[in-house]
Amino acid sequence: MGVYMDVLPVFLRRHDVSNTTIGLLSAFSFAWAAKVLWSPLVDRYGDRRHWIAGALCVMAAALSTAAVDDPLALGAGLWLAIGVFCIASATQDIAIDAYSIGLTERGKEGPVNSVRVTAYRGGLIAAGAGLLFLPRFVGWGGTFAAAGLLCLALALAVRSCPPVRIAPEARRNPAEALRRWLDRPGVHAVLAFILLYRVGDRAMGPMVRPFWVDRGFSDEQIGFVANGLGAVATVLGALAGGAVVARLGIARSLWVLGALALASNLAYAFVALPSAPPVGIYFASLVESVCSGLASVAFLSYLMRITQKEHAAVQYALLTAVYALSGSLVAAPSGWLADRLGYATYFAFTAVLALPAFLFLRGASAWLELPWTTGPEPASVTGSPPAAASTPQEPRRDSPPPRAR
Repeated sequence: MGVYMDVLPVFLRRHDVSNTTIGLLSAFSFAWAAKVLWSPLVDRYGDRRHWIAGALCVMAAALSTAAVDDPLALGAGLWLAIGVFCIASATQDIAIDAYSIGLTERGKEGPVNSVRVTAYRGGLIAAGAGLLFLPRFVGWGGTFAAAGLLCLALALAVRSCPPVRIAPEARRNPAEALRRWLDRPGVHAVLAFILLYRVGDRAMGPMVRPFWVDRGFSDEQIGFVANGLGAVATVLGALAGGAVVARLGIARSLWVLGALALASNLAYAFVALPSAPPVGIYFASLVESVCSGLASVAFLSYLMRITQKEHAAVQYALLTAVYALSGSLVAAPSGWLADRLGYATYFAFTAVLALPAFLFLRGASAWLELPWTTGPEPASVTGSPPAAASTPQEPRRDSPPPRAR
């Protein structure tokens, strides 16, 4: 996903593609919203490691198609390659999420998601910061070819990962399991919260790299600071976020870290003012990265906690699809709005977009106190005996803070 989010916007902007078109490119993120449609296939058939490796091979093929120096030369072919890449990447996410949930013990979500965010950012360093150093030496065509080879190498590395065994009978009829799961009380608050919680970041994201380009920063500066140092800062934020979740619980962390994440939008709004010094962009980038790591761990821990292991592919795909849907809706017009409002006003506007999520957080937190599954956990998920349906409830420390009187 680092290629799609960090490299392609710079590639297109360097070739004088307008911000409006780059904003429309974000509509391809709809693949992450639509992935729930084919997630039952991942849940029902095959080893999740094989799905990961297969998706990486398709991504490599799509990148080889885009391995040209002039995006206008490919025309519709470039957009088709990007679309295939995004669908394969979304499929990979389905399998990775289900695989991770299958390995994670209840109560370990915070530390586990610290590792997940760290690994994700490590990938962004390679796919974002690293790749942006290549165009000067091998051109954009060689850069995308290198990205394709990296995908193939990762596909081979998946073979060394341990399996997560789930009993075949537990994987049958994932659609019916999803229906029962959604029949639980409070589902509307859960879905509304997930739809809105990170919407401010998703609205700001597509315009961050064009903002750097328009402020005169080179590809190397963008790669080193925004992607490289930014990834390191996100890792530090994720590690701190894991500690916060472990200490405060998931629900309290969502309140605290979600509010703190608004600082990144406001920081970019400040440095986008005409009077702001250019060096302030470095500070805004680091604030954005640290806050992203903090909030991501709390949010992913919430999604992981309310998901059943045996049907993780479908359920987690639905939750992340709802999250991705809001990102697609707000990202598509981001270039058009930034051109008309100006970067500073637009970045401030994205902070306001994130506020409604907190209206649904109390109701969404109630799912943390429901039994983990609607039935016994399959014995072969982790190799342990079947767990009773009456899994202990979330400790009271994981409840949302009381309202001020």
